[in-house]
Amino acid sequence: MTTPDLRRLEQFVAAMEEPSLAAAAGRLHLSQQALSAALRQLERELGTVLFTRAGRRLAPTAAARTLYDGAPTLLSAARLLGARAREAGEQGRRPFVVGRSPAVTSAEAYTLLEPLIDLPESPAVTVREVFPAGMVDELRSGAVSLVLRRGVATADGLAGVTLTHQPLRVAMHRDHPLAEREHVALAEMASSPIVVWAPPHRSFYTDFLVAQCHRAGFAPDLVVNRVQGTPPASAVLPHPGAAAFVTDPVGPQFEGRVLVREIDDAPQVPVQALWLQHTTDPLRTTLLAAYPPA
Repeated sequence: MTTPDLRRLEQFVAAMEEPSLAAAAGRLHLSQQALSAALRQLERELGTVLFTRAGRRLAPTAAARTLYDGAPTLLSAARLLGARAREAGEQGRRPFVVGRSPAVTSAEAYTLLEPLIDLPESPAVTVREVFPAGMVDELRSGAVSLVLRRGVATADGLAGVTLTHQPLRVAMHRDHPLAEREHVALAEMASSPIVVWAPPHRSFYTDFLVAQCHRAGFAPDLVVNRVQGTPPASAVLPHPGAAAFVTDPVGPQFEGRVLVREIDDAPQVPVQALWLQHTTDPLRTTLLAAYPPA
């Protein structure tokens, strides 16, 4: 039994992801006969059956599903490693591209990246918004080097670490009954709808916020924000009677239309860095070293 080479692994992934052998062959610009022969060779190398065949259709076996669990990540890591090698040979300096979820503001991302920005020879850094549904694909494609989000779990093929925790605060429209208070207890938010960015069970951050409300003794009345990609505190502008949990600094925003207030004994919200497994990046290593585990 031998380890499959990257080309054969790429052919296998295409066969797993496409609806037919013909579609997989077309994706790879191969003939069906050549792809079928390559898959049989891969099975001989691994010493196991990967597909059962019914005409032109392939049905993956348990062995194939196990191999596929890690194959896309390994291929992405190999492509990224090759790109870095080419850049090093050309003495180029690629930008360090960081994706941030909508729950992490651009100001927060800048603060978290200051260990890189303050280096004597600061690298080029680009920060852009990445929505949760696209994070894995963005990392696998190499479009971003790192993702910052509110979370603690990691998806298959990704590695992650919690960089820091930030105190939870509450944003309210200036007409909200509690807006003039300097600070509020979390339990007092039971009477107010809570605006979130995604429904429960589709966002770690929403589930985290719901759990904090339950611990405070109430089940929140959730409203999903219909305006995506805007600053977190803006969520209450279309909903003056509601509140939104944020990590923004205390004080007015949006020309005083929104007020951010402290929460007594505020829960601490994690900020997590995610990256592709089996990859190395000296800039990522430098950044993570600035946030040693607690």
